[in-house]
Amino acid sequence: MVSQINKLEQKGFSGEIITPEDAKYDEARSVWNAMIDRRPVLIARCSNTEDVISAVKFASAKDLPISIRAGGHNVAGHAVCDDGVMIDLSNMRNVEMDVERRMATVEGGALWRDVDAASQAHGLATPGGLISDTGVAGLTLSGGIGWLRAKHGLSIDNLVAADVVTADGRLLHANDDENAGLLWALKGGGGNFGVVVRFVFELHPIGPEVMFAAPIYALEDGPGPIRAWRDFLTNHSDCVGSLCEFSTAGGEDFPEEYWGKRVYTLACIYNGDAAEGEKLLQPLRELETMVTDFSGRMNYCEVQQLFDTLMPVGDYRCYWKARYLTDLSDDMIDLAMRNAALAPSDNSISSLWNFGGKTADVAADATAFGDRSMGWMYSLDGVWSDSKYDEVNIAWSRDGWASAEHFGHHGRVYLNFPGHGEDNEALTRTSFGENYQRLVEIKTKYDPENRFRFNQNIKPAA
Repeated sequence: MVSQINKLEQKGFSGEIITPEDAKYDEARSVWNAMIDRRPVLIARCSNTEDVISAVKFASAKDLPISIRAGGHNVAGHAVCDDGVMIDLSNMRNVEMDVERRMATVEGGALWRDVDAASQAHGLATPGGLISDTGVAGLTLSGGIGWLRAKHGLSIDNLVAADVVTADGRLLHANDDENAGLLWALKGGGGNFGVVVRFVFELHPIGPEVMFAAPIYALEDGPGPIRAWRDFLTNHSDCVGSLCEFSTAGGEDFPEEYWGKRVYTLACIYNGDAAEGEKLLQPLRELETMVTDFSGRMNYCEVQQLFDTLMPVGDYRCYWKARYLTDLSDDMIDLAMRNAALAPSDNSISSLWNFGGKTADVAADATAFGDRSMGWMYSLDGVWSDSKYDEVNIAWSRDGWASAEHFGHHGRVYLNFPGHGEDNEALTRTSFGENYQRLVEIKTKYDPENRFRFNQNIKPAA
């Protein structure tokens, strides 16, 4: 191993090299999902782009596969590999603001909280996720579904340029004029094409105060509020990003009589002026007798961190699946309620997500992500703490996901919620649809040996 370190250092690597013999190895290879236990040959913790180039060239010379850690939040644990080189970008988190042009340049290891803090200092934001310690790279490259999708689309719809280190160690700039095909592929094609060391995002005026509605209703009281919420969003999908989240009540924020009972939250953010949003969303807070109500005007960064406590890093074992839905019928709502009632862990959640608005305005061939005509999404996030319950919790997520196939949208799934990746090959091909062959061509051009294969993998042509 010493000789490998020397060779990497000779290639100009100035970051930190961590090997299985190092005391910090186990910590460095751990990721957010406690189920993931993989052992890379070497971890290259990069300090800059030159380090990334050196690490990629080293892996190529040794004929080793590469995994890429940004936030380490992918439920399948794609950030860490067995018997390969793990390129760790966690020290590359700088965010540079161009307020006049409303652009943010974001390093590849940044988390969404980094972007939110920098942009909100100027009353700006770009669509991110729902959990602030999610990595920008992983979320963006497979689409990026966040609160601002109604008015500003997915994360990829705001990606205007990227700097990418490809499998041969080249640093390429991709925008609409230069390496445009590569930029197209990055907009939904995952981490298949190289290490993205910088993203450039378009920013939009939002906040700092936004209206967040979160009335909570008891599952046992029936689907009436969900059906009303669905009908409400039919008329407001251009300005409200929302999800109905099924969970278990507990803690001092809930009335004691509901502790341990299943509930659902009609969580919404109005993508505009907080006062307008408060008035518009008020009907959702008057549908039935509420368990409690977490609604109110609050700071955008605060909203972005509300869900962080549901998914603390490294504390839980996780298995997530999701599929797109053509529409949200009464039967699908009833199915989601039945599945929620069967969750074997109080930490597990499941959700119905709305689409439409700006997200739907993008043509299927405009980004690698593909078709935007789905109206909704259904996700099941199995979350538990003890390995002896692995089988029953994984089965709950998979069975619930399979039971919704009848309501699915052309078999397509959200590739950021891939389970543990066991369905990748078939679902990747189906989800990209008519864009798949073009993605194969771009993969073959930039990574013909499939060096970057720890992802929703697109195999290069033989």
